[in-house]
Amino acid sequence: MSFIEKLTSYQLDILKEIGNIGSGNAATSLSKLLKRKIDMKVPSVRVLSFDETMEIVGGPDETIVSVFLRINGDAPGSMFFVLSPAQAEQFVHQISGDKDFSFDQPLLTEMGLSILHEVGNILAGTYLSSLSDFTQINMQPSVPELNIDMAGAILSQGLMELSRESDYAIIIDTTFNDYEETSKQIEGHFFLLPDPESFDKIFASLGAF
Repeated sequence: MSFIEKLTSYQLDILKEIGNIGSGNAATSLSKLLKRKIDMKVPSVRVLSFDETMEIVGGPDETIVSVFLRINGDAPGSMFFVLSPAQAEQFVHQISGDKDFSFDQPLLTEMGLSILHEVGNILAGTYLSSLSDFTQINMQPSVPELNIDMAGAILSQGLMELSRESDYAIIIDTTFNDYEETSKQIEGHFFLLPDPESFDKIFASLGAF
């Protein structure tokens, strides 16, 4: 059995709690950016196989919007923040007020892409900062990369790295609620992929092993 398959419900609860703290910090940053109240929650943390990971974003041929960053420092790994194109469009609409932004257009506006890059940067950065603070392990994000492509093409790099030791990934579900547009909840996913040698170090620091 691989290291990631040994996760207990207690350890997943730790990840969920860290996720909720990171989400709270991210919500504060987004609220300042939007100048209105945003609420974020982590309803669940799951361990899924590679096939299941692909399926929750619609399959390997489904187009997704992803912000990828490499985790550097004492516990290296990879992190993806993933949205469907429709959810990503909603982010742009709410932040910029540009209701015409659409991935169906042949040319995407630079402002819309910049917004998605910045939102992904805020969300991934605050989660990683919370994880680093909790574990007291130095973890620094690389410069985030925004990608719009088929899920298989985007996710294969990080999943291939992990597949040397395991066929599973940690999925952190996230929901966003805009209090001025209560009918529009945005759902995204963090894919947390610690390198094999980093996993035991992270959980040992949390007293989980």
